[in-house]
Amino acid sequence: MEKRVTFKGWKLPFLLIMPQVLVSAVFFFYPAGQAIWQSMFIPDPFGLSTRFVGLGNFEYLFGNSHYRASFVTTAVFSLLVTVCSMVPALFLAVLADRLVKGAGTYRTLLIWPYAIAPAVAGVLWLFMFNTRIGIVAWYLGKLGYDWNHVLNGAEAMGLVVVASSWGRISYNFLFFFAALQAVPKSVIEAAAIDGARFWRRFFTMVLPLISPTMFFLLVVNVVYAFFETFGVIHTITGGGPQQSTTILVYKVFSDGFVGQDLGSSAAQSVVLLVVVGVLTVVQFKFLEKRVHY
Repeated sequence: MEKRVTFKGWKLPFLLIMPQVLVSAVFFFYPAGQAIWQSMFIPDPFGLSTRFVGLGNFEYLFGNSHYRASFVTTAVFSLLVTVCSMVPALFLAVLADRLVKGAGTYRTLLIWPYAIAPAVAGVLWLFMFNTRIGIVAWYLGKLGYDWNHVLNGAEAMGLVVVASSWGRISYNFLFFFAALQAVPKSVIEAAAIDGARFWRRFFTMVLPLISPTMFFLLVVNVVYAFFETFGVIHTITGGGPQQSTTILVYKVFSDGFVGQDLGSSAAQSVVLLVVVGVLTVVQFKFLEKRVHY
């Protein structure tokens, strides 16, 4: 029978959860409450006066074609980043799991990019693809392709997707590799003895066994694409050209800190919070049913 831990009083459980409650209250609930409150006002840029408008900021946002376009941009960007960071990570984890000689060295090299901050990664990729001094752009020019992400929206989107996915591959690799290491070798060996080839064993046995890890990484990478890619976009494209790389979180910054439209920026942050919350609930509601625990 399962042994359950019980507490005789309420003081010890309260003390155990108090640090997490305080951190959540200070860094999540209080800022979220402030954003909801400020989204119902239009303050002046100097913060000297405010005017109550109720849901006026939200009505203005959804009537703005540029803001509606940022939803499509965010959806495309988050999908590409999630796929481009998870698929190569799983492939590398499979190779590292099968590697015997020099395995530790290869694993260390694969983990290194995760230590680089998103803004630094953006600068690195910007230098490589710079239209004047970038080595990759120079080679592309030699091949007859005129690379210019400053003017071409598709190229700008591709560059920020690659730069955002590059460092995230290492993070996903760690979890995929740990999940593959936890797969019982006896089960794989039994299937191999029965004549199942590698890819058949992988898709019919290994993938279902590591599906909890895949589901976790799916949720985490979507949240990463929505929030943590700000530094990459800011250093490489600044949301351009023509707002082709302006995702929701970057529009919050550009309208609030650059355009000084604080009421609209607060409303956008509320909408972003709701969108990510709903998306996470949908993932747990429908995708988790396919996970084998």
